[in-house]
Amino acid sequence: MEIITDGPTLLLSGDFDVRSTWEARNAIYDLIEGHDEDVVVDLTNVSTIDMTALKVLAVATRQASRDGRHLTLRGCGPAVRRMLHLSRLIRVVEVERVAVPA
Repeated sequence: MEIITDGPTLLLSGDFDVRSTWEARNAIYDLIEGHDEDVVVDLTNVSTIDMTALKVLAVATRQASRDGRHLTLRGCGPAVRRMLHLSRLIRVVEVERVAVPA
């Protein structure tokens, strides 16, 4: 997994699974603690995601909320959205809405 920080945005790419959750968790928490503004986790280039990774995102969302900020997920593809719905974690995380062309 590759992790790039761009201001208040964290860009993740590759496989976001149990093997990469510790590194991603640390990067997300460092971003939350290091910025006074809302944080975005961009999952556009994430090829696969598992339940452990989704739980990391859910807990980080709660932590950001406790600190008075929002953590928003951007670029959630169909597979990520499906996992969020199946796990019911869609109720916990905030997913950026994308306008659908008419």
